[in-house]
Amino acid sequence: MDDSIISALSALLGAIIGGLLSYFLQRQRFKQELSLMRQENKTEFMAEDTAKHFLSHKSFTDRSFETLKNHLGGFEDDELRKILVRAGAIRVFRDDGSEWWRLLSRMDEFIERVSK
Repeated sequence: MDDSIISALSALLGAIIGGLLSYFLQRQRFKQELSLMRQENKTEFMAEDTAKHFLSHKSFTDRSFETLKNHLGGFEDDELRKILVRAGAIRVFRDDGSEWWRLLSRMDEFIERVSK
């Protein structure tokens, strides 16, 4: 084989190996950083999961803000509202002025129940 072809193949092989190593190292670093961020914000993530749990109950599409506040203690009202929005919930007001929340993903289910 010609020396120039061998040199080119060696350079190509080096670039491929270097690229793969870089990819896997960056991927590992990203996973570690994500894990650290989750750990630092564990309270918020758990609060969102808990809110989703209450709002996903098969019998109730809506939950009152007071019920959610009682079960998700330790948060100011506006902070809890932000958690609910991050969880994918929307706020609705009843005729009596009370505040209720439902998951946006359950809107079709709510409309189906109301129209029956």
